Amino acid sequence: MKLILIGIQGAGKSTQGNLLSKELDVPYLSTGHIFRMISLEKTPAGRYIKETMNAGYLIPDEKTLEIVTEYLGRPEYQKGYILDGFPRTTGQAEAFKNGINKVVYLKVSDKEALWRLSGRASENRADDTLTAIRKRIELFHRFTEPVIEYYRQKGTLLEVDGEKSIEEIFESIMKQLPKNHA
Repeated sequence: MKLILIGIQGAGKSTQGNLLSKELDVPYLSTGHIFRMISLEKTPAGRYIKETMNAGYLIPDEKTLEIVTEYLGRPEYQKGYILDGFPRTTGQAEAFKNGINKVVYLKVSDKEALWRLSGRASENRADDTLTAIRKRIELFHRFTEPVIEYYRQKGTLLEVDGEKSIEEIFESIMKQLPKNHA
């Protein structure tokens, strides 16, 4: 099973991604985590990604595609995966040729996302400043909402109310997945 999780920052993608990973027995891969790991490297790429993320901007399509494609080429992702944080633009979605089964959209309002993220700020992530969060919410609406429509047109989108309890969201996703999700 190859799934993509899409939602505004704070929608619960990592929570659901980890639950789905256990249930479906496929690895969970967060591009945000990948980029944060690269940003710690004392390399030109690491500094570039760190500066871009801390300002609240998206990593350019070409670079993101290169990094994600490289990761998904690893043996542990051959039988499937749950991908969070990619694609974020229609350019990425169109260029990504990896046989996705379903795209799960965790629908959460801006107000709910901000409320959730304000509680997460204590985790000391440099890219979780209020300014950076607001910028990413703005970028989500501008660039990622068209991705949701792209997958809706392809017939692969599952829309889930992301403001329900963790358990209710998980149940809703599992009910909508193809029954042969092995």
